[in-house]
Amino acid sequence: MIMNTTLLNQQVMTDREFERLQTYTFSTNAEASVVIAHEIADLIRDKASKGENAVLGLATGSSPLKVYDELIRLHKEEGLSFKNVVTFNLDEYYPMQPDSVHSYVRFMNENLFNHIDIEEKNIHIPDGTLAMEDVYAFCKDYEAKIANAGGLDIQILGIGRTGHIGFNEPGSTENSRTRMVTLDAITRIDAAPSFGGLDFVPKRAITMGVKPIMQAKRIIMMAWGSGKAPIVKKMVEGDISMQVPATFLQKHDNVSVFIDEGATEQLTRITTPWLVSEVEWTTAMTKKAVVWLAYKTGKPVLKLTNKDYLESGLDSLLSTKGSAYDLNIEVFNLLQHTISGWPGGKPSADDTQRPERAVPAKKRVIIFSPHPDDDVISMGGTFQRLVDQGHEVHVAYQTSGNIAVSDDDARRYATFANSLMDKFGFGSAESKSKFKEITGFLDAKEEGDIDSLAVRQIKGQIRRDESIAACRYTGIPKEQVHFLDLPFYETGKVRKNPVGEADIEIIKNIISDIKPHQIYAAGDLADPHGTHRVCLDAIFAALEELKSEEYMKDCWVWMYRGAWHEWPIDEIEMAVPMSPEQVLTKRKAIFFHESQKDGVVFQGTDDREFWQRAEERNSGTAKLYNALGLAEYEAMEAFVRYHFI
Repeated sequence: MIMNTTLLNQQVMTDREFERLQTYTFSTNAEASVVIAHEIADLIRDKASKGENAVLGLATGSSPLKVYDELIRLHKEEGLSFKNVVTFNLDEYYPMQPDSVHSYVRFMNENLFNHIDIEEKNIHIPDGTLAMEDVYAFCKDYEAKIANAGGLDIQILGIGRTGHIGFNEPGSTENSRTRMVTLDAITRIDAAPSFGGLDFVPKRAITMGVKPIMQAKRIIMMAWGSGKAPIVKKMVEGDISMQVPATFLQKHDNVSVFIDEGATEQLTRITTPWLVSEVEWTTAMTKKAVVWLAYKTGKPVLKLTNKDYLESGLDSLLSTKGSAYDLNIEVFNLLQHTISGWPGGKPSADDTQRPERAVPAKKRVIIFSPHPDDDVISMGGTFQRLVDQGHEVHVAYQTSGNIAVSDDDARRYATFANSLMDKFGFGSAESKSKFKEITGFLDAKEEGDIDSLAVRQIKGQIRRDESIAACRYTGIPKEQVHFLDLPFYETGKVRKNPVGEADIEIIKNIISDIKPHQIYAAGDLADPHGTHRVCLDAIFAALEELKSEEYMKDCWVWMYRGAWHEWPIDEIEMAVPMSPEQVLTKRKAIFFHESQKDGVVFQGTDDREFWQRAEERNSGTAKLYNALGLAEYEAMEAFVRYHFI
């Protein structure tokens, strides 16, 4: 407990002018989850020493998974007993059978209860099988059971993008009780991937109300990833409003918000730290402040005045640099030097002000793509530039991407292959049997079933062939296209395994074989299903193990972002401009990924196709540069360098 308290004391924000909730920031959600789990474990042990029960309010979804993993570890490796633990879950979809793959009963069993020694009688989860007329009485009784247990000692929460806690959607009142609710459209969209489509997501749920949540003695809120950053800002800094139910937590006297660095991205202390406290005016901080001021005033950088700085709380920056004139030129040049049409470096050119080295003129390049389309979606223009400028470009697809292929596509391709074999007479008895196996499984498949190995294989092959076609179009020979099929991904489910030694070894092997001068990796941590995060972790781990190798001393790593997110302008270290023709070329490369068009499995909240999202994002980046007074381009792809040595 001393260790945890010390760590929290190091993390807590002392300036409360903007943040109305005690907020702790951690490098990763895994680190934060361990601290949360140990606080829960300390409570359980303390209660057990007094002969009392520990009453826990539990949550589902992705936010608490690593907390549950650590609690399981504490039970198995350190003897933490749950005999004295009573649990009450926040919510359940309605209607919902407890054995459904989407049931929170099954979720809790698979991710916690089946692995610890909790007594079944002490587990309470809202019942999704009730007749409608029985729901009211059940909800009233649910709250009575919490009261009879002595009230919730700790309630853990995640936050939805609507600001919901439990399933208390926007419009929920502070005094709302446990009840049946109608789910918000955004909540259902966010759940759609795990249900296999929006049409299968229930429209209602039973949820603990805001009132019983607020009656907990201690509340721990978790939020992970940059996708949660906008709602974290509203929860922590915004006014209390029933349109953002999580803001009610500001009225509780014992709440802690645990977030990772991604979730902090829109907090004032991150976006404009000079408004919170004194800052050191490093080059990066100066660039950040001037870019912010330019957008705030609607002026190009070179037109900012002393008055603009003084009226916007940047007097200390101005006094440090002397005058707006000198400061503007310094930052304008920093921005200008990030723009390069030579992502592999310009041969025989002075590279002192360029983002990449001129030497060697022809570089070996690895583009790591988490899914079999992130390469062209995220950096298709840069990809093409590297090829056209004569570099040896390798593409390494880290996962098969098979779960993102629909059953209809799998059936269509299997039928086509079978018909083709019939037409040309080269089908074997074995291939006929495999076709029947695949179509038979798809015929019998029910919602939530994990695909058979054969179905996963055909879905993976679809994505392989699409990737090979896209690479061929951009000029990459087949022998420079690598399919890594990292083991962590091959679960057949949305939830993947943690990155392991086998994954890292595969990454190390391809880097060792190619000995690249450049590596491109996906740094888009807003990815809604987390694969980008795991793939990046595997790359980082491999780089850490390889960094002492001689060839790695000449290797630079550039991180791109995908269809979900973009780097802030002040963080961009290389911006590759694109002409209208290059934008169209990129679009055509994306089109080769046909299985990811027209209503894909993991569409997210944006119903546009990936090429449309990418074009708007790239166009938006170019417009932001232009608004700062830089040259006007059709589009831009952006990169940030990762320093591993």
